[in-house]
Amino acid sequence: MSGVYDDPWAYELACSFRDVPAEVEVLLGWCAEQGLAPRTALELAAGPAEHAREFARRGLAATALDLNPRMCAYAAREAEKAGVALEVVEGDMTRFALGRRFDLIATMLDSTSHLMTLDAFVAHLRRAAAHLSPGGLYVVEMSHPRDRLGDDPSVSTGWTVERDGVRASVRWGEPSDRLDPVTQIADDHVTMTITGEGAESRVVRDVVPYRFWTATELDAAIRLAGGLEVAAQYGDFGAGEDAVPLADPEAWRMITLLRPR
Repeated sequence: MSGVYDDPWAYELACSFRDVPAEVEVLLGWCAEQGLAPRTALELAAGPAEHAREFARRGLAATALDLNPRMCAYAAREAEKAGVALEVVEGDMTRFALGRRFDLIATMLDSTSHLMTLDAFVAHLRRAAAHLSPGGLYVVEMSHPRDRLGDDPSVSTGWTVERDGVRASVRWGEPSDRLDPVTQIADDHVTMTITGEGAESRVVRDVVPYRFWTATELDAAIRLAGGLEVAAQYGDFGAGEDAVPLADPEAWRMITLLRPR
């Protein structure tokens, strides 16, 4: 049985509660606030590359990079079906070398949780810095520390989505999935039950290692990597007067905007 990342269609369905066009609108709004009008964009650990595809729809020269060949093939097919130009590259987010720089780089949906060590995180940030244009921005979306350190998590581990008559009931993590206090890694048990018209009823199960990063560890990784500095941090997707500070009680993500030092 394939895992959740080997089933791109199911993974995209599970994440369809996200409003990708609205999120991209905010990302571009943050760019404008920093005096940047991006023409090129790179999505790292892109998976189905929904954000990269949305960048392409808006006229940016977009590239998506992911380690999983099935995700890469799916992203390329979906971009072609949508009639948008998207470059898809199979590569490791800690070792990629594309030979050019980008105005906007983004890593979404807490994909940095797949970086299991500080050395890996630092290597990733150095690669991102090496690919960022002067004056560019790197946007990193991570889970809010409250999800692992607080008594009242910001997000639920269970949800249901429906798209085109197909329903997916998702559980991402079980109460028995404990965070190792030394490594800060948990093996999250994932179950997706898919039913509905036009889809074969099936269950996708997987165990996904998840590395929890605190805000202070993120700061340390940025300092160790060099080449980048924090331009802003937010707790939700909102720009201008709708911006949500990271420490706000309503914050549910840790979103960091990095710029070249």
